[in-house]
Amino acid sequence: MRFASRAHPARVVSFRDALFTGLAPDGGLYHPVEVPDLGGLFRAVDDSTSFPELACRMGTALLAPELDTDRVGRIVRRAFPFSPVLRRLDRNILLLELFHGPTCAFKDFGARFLAAAMEDFLATEGGRETPAGAPGVRGPRADAPQAGAPRLSARPAHIQILVATSGDTGSAVAHAFHGMANIDVVILYPSGRVSELQEKQLTTLGGNVHALEVRGSFDDCQRLAKEAFGDPALCQGLRLTSANSINIGRLLPQCFYYAFGATRRSELGGATPVICVPSGNFGNLTAGVYAWHWGLAARGFIAATNVNDVVPRYLSSGRFNPRASTRTLSNAMDVGNPSNFERLEEVFEGDWKKMASLIDGRSVDDTRTVQAMKKISRECGVLVDPHTAVGCQAAWDFLEQRSGGSGDQVIVLSTAHPGKFSDIVRDATGVSPELPERLAQCLALPKESHLLGTALPELRELLLERFS
Repeated sequence: MRFASRAHPARVVSFRDALFTGLAPDGGLYHPVEVPDLGGLFRAVDDSTSFPELACRMGTALLAPELDTDRVGRIVRRAFPFSPVLRRLDRNILLLELFHGPTCAFKDFGARFLAAAMEDFLATEGGRETPAGAPGVRGPRADAPQAGAPRLSARPAHIQILVATSGDTGSAVAHAFHGMANIDVVILYPSGRVSELQEKQLTTLGGNVHALEVRGSFDDCQRLAKEAFGDPALCQGLRLTSANSINIGRLLPQCFYYAFGATRRSELGGATPVICVPSGNFGNLTAGVYAWHWGLAARGFIAATNVNDVVPRYLSSGRFNPRASTRTLSNAMDVGNPSNFERLEEVFEGDWKKMASLIDGRSVDDTRTVQAMKKISRECGVLVDPHTAVGCQAAWDFLEQRSGGSGDQVIVLSTAHPGKFSDIVRDATGVSPELPERLAQCLALPKESHLLGTALPELRELLLERFS
């Protein structure tokens, strides 16, 4: 599989180059050039296929010959010592639990695959292998880039990963890359707009993880990151790359768990599911649409947002009007200008009617989010975080509109452990969620962050002073 930006579709690059550059030189996002047919692979998967096995099959099908089966298998084993879990919630809804990784959020899947892939490339540059994390090997590239691709040295002497987060991305990336040699992680997060636990997860690691607390919103953080990638002084003085879902290396592995959930046929009763995705920056939904585009059987998707409903409004009107984000209980979805919308448009060739025929947009406000958490706790005996609650409520709305949808099966992506939002869950349900030990430990650690304004010059000065 090769990649290009929308503005320059002929300038194709390898997976490796897309991985390490993050954004295309023109500032656009990388998109897959080919549309592989994985329908046969998906049909061959059954309930006995483990998640690592499925991830290895899909990864090899997408990335060979650049990465062969052995290398994909090695990356998968490093990335995924955990698996999704499909749990039935009621007659029509199943939860695909994606919070069994180290930071208890779905973004562990993409961040850990990205980190493992980068580590593998850096350890094997020059066509010969060195131990993971060892100093780089000087020598010729093993995989020459396509014409027009940005040229990288055999291995950058030191890489700086710059990532904007609305909550869970930062902690997932921080933990995935923590302790890696020759890689520093810089995290931009909105001050006062993430939960205490989310903040502690990304500000207590230290070492090669640097937390920058921005006096603004997530949209400010995301804008700062994109401006930094396009800044000549930073591009010349540093080796910046991304680990947000703008990096295709983080987005591709998220396709794996869609395939896992949609191919658990006995649990689905043989039905082809609708998949409901709590959505903020729309990388997660894009990954699901990619899997469908490549042959995964899905009846459609529900884009479930909070009141930051730019995409649901587009799906109903055909007009995309970004606006400032509004703070909600489901804070990781507080995005007013989702960057991955560009990739969705590319899949549907800019035709909003085609997109709307596959994706049903639903918005759920905080009041209904709390009601959903309370209902799920009372009727199902399950605690869910506010993002998952938005997804469940959107799924119920969808089913009700279909006159009960008695034969429908909706998979709702459960994106975070309820313990990450314990105060919100307790206030809604009266029950305190049990906090996994790996989360409880970081709460006792001191926070280390650097306060930052929302203008690029301040960020530029800090990055150059610290890393150039």
